[in-house]
Amino acid sequence: MDSDVVEIFPFRFSRAHRLLGLPFGITPPTTWVRVSNSEFTVRFGPWCLRTERSNITGTSVTGPYWLLTTAGPARLSVTDGGLTCATNADRGLCVRFAEPMPGIDWLGLVRHPAVTVTVADCDRLAALLAPSNRPSDDTRSE
Repeated sequence: MDSDVVEIFPFRFSRAHRLLGLPFGITPPTTWVRVSNSEFTVRFGPWCLRTERSNITGTSVTGPYWLLTTAGPARLSVTDGGLTCATNADRGLCVRFAEPMPGIDWLGLVRHPAVTVTVADCDRLAALLAPSNRPSDDTRSE
């Protein structure tokens, strides 16, 4: 693991999401958000989205969601192209990017302007990603 890891956020699973995600490899050990001094990474079973923290433009707490639109694999929003990685229908954090990032397809052809993650502590993740908590270039770990 990188020496500059700040925090790892586990996803919060509802019983229904746990059961419906299992065939897609969505389990507690395979789902997490990692925030380092330089990177933001989402692992959601076989899907992964990684970007520089400087690419994050903002966050917002969202939810509740419909079970049928969130349970199972990572989802592509038809309205805005965002990526949804959900393990409960109650609450998540939408993280927006300046430059859209690949995540849903392994070729990287589809790019997402945002990702929604249903981590256990949305408030802590939002606070960590706030502009005032982002390291400046001169304070990053080498």
